[in-house]
Amino acid sequence: MPSPTTLSLQKFTRLVGTPKCPAVIDVRTDEDFAADPRLIPGSARRPFATVAAWAQALLGGPAVVVCQKGQKLSEGVAAWLRHAGGEADVLEGGFLAWAEAGLPLVPVDRLPPRDAEGRTVWVTRARPKVDRIACPWLIRRFVDPSAVFLFVAPSEVSAVAERFGAASFDIEGVFWSHRGETCTFDTMIEEFKLATEPLLRLATIVRGADTARPDLAPQAAGLLAVSLGLSRLHSDDLRQLEAGMGLYDALYLWCRDAVDEAHNWPTAKGARP
Repeated sequence: MPSPTTLSLQKFTRLVGTPKCPAVIDVRTDEDFAADPRLIPGSARRPFATVAAWAQALLGGPAVVVCQKGQKLSEGVAAWLRHAGGEADVLEGGFLAWAEAGLPLVPVDRLPPRDAEGRTVWVTRARPKVDRIACPWLIRRFVDPSAVFLFVAPSEVSAVAERFGAASFDIEGVFWSHRGETCTFDTMIEEFKLATEPLLRLATIVRGADTARPDLAPQAAGLLAVSLGLSRLHSDDLRQLEAGMGLYDALYLWCRDAVDEAHNWPTAKGARP
């Protein structure tokens, strides 16, 4: 029977990738992590032995703690976080339960180096439209919630990446970019091993909007229209990104839960003309 401090795997999977997902803290031992160097989407590694030193940094919202089996390490770290004044639960069954359920795991060797504050840093062309909003959404929801995005002049992307330790994306000639007829969003789903049915459905919509192929999905033309509207509504790229996060949150939940749902105007039978 789950303890009062445990979050069930079923409930947790419904939170991952959504704005309501708690901070996911991986406290597996170095030995366990080395045996399987992958992360539950959106999680960050923290050393369990020094939780008293870093607990205060996690008081901005709820957290779920993950160790190998959901036992002593995660219970202890969650208790420390609650002692510091935070909200924290333990993932039932831990990392092994997630892996054994066949749920997606992000390989750490695909992540760019983190900065001094533990964040991945990404750089791309200014004035984003589709791919350059979709990719940051994917990263923040499934890879690194604290990721930093720099939007710069197209001619300076590579130089900024070199000088500031950032990963370039959605420009020609870099790893994180279009491949054949697919777009950068497709590349990130493939490389981060996030090929779930909802994300693949969303990727088709993004690809249709980003590569002028509205025939790929009925929703592609609408995404392009809203994306172009957001780019005109916001002159600040970061404000546009924040607005776009809500757009992609809604699209993702439609792809996950509502593709078969219809909406019709109700009519009152027998009403007088």
